[in-house]
Amino acid sequence: MGRSVDFVKFPLLSKSSRLRKLVLKASEECCDEINMVDFPGGPKAFEICAKFCYGMTVTLNAYNVVAACCAAEYLEMTEDVDRGNLIFKIEVFLNSSIFRSWKDSIIVLQTTKSVLPWSENLKIVGRCIDSIASKTSLDPAKITWSYTYNRKLSVSDKTAGDGMKFREKIVSVPKDWWVEDICELDIDLYKRVMTAVKSKGRMDGVAICEALKTYAVRWLPDSVDSLDSDVHSWRNKLLVETIVCLLPSDRGVGCSCSFLLKLLKVAILVGVDNSAKEDLLKRISLKLYEASVKDLLIPARPPQTTLYDIEMVLSIVKRYMMLSHDLDVAKNEMGCTDLVLGHGSLLSVGKLIDEYLEEIARDPNLSLASFIDLSQSVPEFARPVHDGLYKAIDTYLKEHLSLTKVERKKLCSLMDVKKLTMDASMHAAQNERLPLRVVVQVLFFEQVRSVAGVQKLRDTSHSTTNTDEESEKTAAEDCNSLEKQMSRIKIKEDAFQEKCELAKQSSKNSKSGIQLLPSRSRRMFDKLWGFGKGHADNRSSETSASSQSPTSMVPGDTKSSGSSSRNRRHSIS
Repeated sequence: MGRSVDFVKFPLLSKSSRLRKLVLKASEECCDEINMVDFPGGPKAFEICAKFCYGMTVTLNAYNVVAACCAAEYLEMTEDVDRGNLIFKIEVFLNSSIFRSWKDSIIVLQTTKSVLPWSENLKIVGRCIDSIASKTSLDPAKITWSYTYNRKLSVSDKTAGDGMKFREKIVSVPKDWWVEDICELDIDLYKRVMTAVKSKGRMDGVAICEALKTYAVRWLPDSVDSLDSDVHSWRNKLLVETIVCLLPSDRGVGCSCSFLLKLLKVAILVGVDNSAKEDLLKRISLKLYEASVKDLLIPARPPQTTLYDIEMVLSIVKRYMMLSHDLDVAKNEMGCTDLVLGHGSLLSVGKLIDEYLEEIARDPNLSLASFIDLSQSVPEFARPVHDGLYKAIDTYLKEHLSLTKVERKKLCSLMDVKKLTMDASMHAAQNERLPLRVVVQVLFFEQVRSVAGVQKLRDTSHSTTNTDEESEKTAAEDCNSLEKQMSRIKIKEDAFQEKCELAKQSSKNSKSGIQLLPSRSRRMFDKLWGFGKGHADNRSSETSASSQSPTSMVPGDTKSSGSSSRNRRHSIS
């Protein structure tokens, strides 16, 4: 080509300033080829530009408009070269169609990655993000463009019994109608969209957390092996760190504790930065009262030998207690009303930790010290009933048979038998795994409670008969007698014989009280107190008068006299 070439005869040259320059340069260098190795969008984008130059019909849509725009910019198809050029046409299409459409804005944003950095420099990425973020904050009642939600709405027509067809009535559009639609975006674009959504300031924390949760479910693997594999470890780490940094700063009100704990489990597996992990721990500490035992079962990592990460849970509980105290102080001093921690949440945490202790107690590698530390991390007033703690202790005793006598006593000292319900007391009274002294305490306090209950029932009946008055007097004497006996019980064997004498003396006034216990508990009392044959016979004759009754005698008493019973030595552990 020579300098005298007529550009009007070549439609491509008539609309492209860059092609003119390239052709002139090639002509001067006597070259027959023009190389455009960095052409954005590839052959398909160039084809769109060429068809436009030759007056052919060009169909633009959300899938090809970005590539066509970048190609037109590369070819410099501006208004200065020719009026109504391709760049102008594409700009009109973007403003009048693409950026007004929710679905098309998302599709176009996805296609921008293939033509970076052109799409970024031309502001197409930023304009798409702003279009999407603006639409998410509109009134849900006016939403008609969500392609994910509309797919749910367009249910197939159902045929009624009489053959008539009807369409299900749509009540309302939820606030989080948009969360599934943007899940198809790659993590870097998703982060920019969510950042823009948050910056608008019109989206509450619940909707933000729902969007992040939906995205995590969409892209994070289900299995632990997949999370821990080297193939996608970098992507999974980036994803978790991005989700954590996008969490709303609303004191943790928006996100559920279950979701936060799941994020923490994944964060530990993929090895996220300490800053992201620390952020999660703070948020979880504020919401711990919402958690379930399953949520707290965080798999342990080497060098830990336990099944679950007990130290992590202990750290969370301690953080919760510190935050609870600090927020209570702030509430009293500043009159804050948006604090979520309180007495009710502390009770929930106490119950949660007891259930967690019962679950981890099955781990053979769980040390007694770890069990005790976690149990004592909850204040006493957060555990008004000790049934849950008793179950955890019993499970630990069952799974750790090698505990010494001292260790069993230390473990059981965590429990206050006075805070056990009737059912738990009955179970503990017959539990052979408990130290004998604990069983004695359970029996005593359950007997005191039973006597007090009978006395209260008689008081409410307002009985005036001499028989009832005598019974009340006897019940009171029984209770006082049991209290004296319990206070005088000692572990030392050399002092026990004298205490048994005292127990035997007071047993004459204890008939009605002892009968309130179950048969096995009464046998335990008889064995501990060392009751003689005469007492057993009297009780038998006063109740069923049957020598075969399980409560009529204490095994071994039929062949021993009262004196032999007194000479027998016992040890209470």
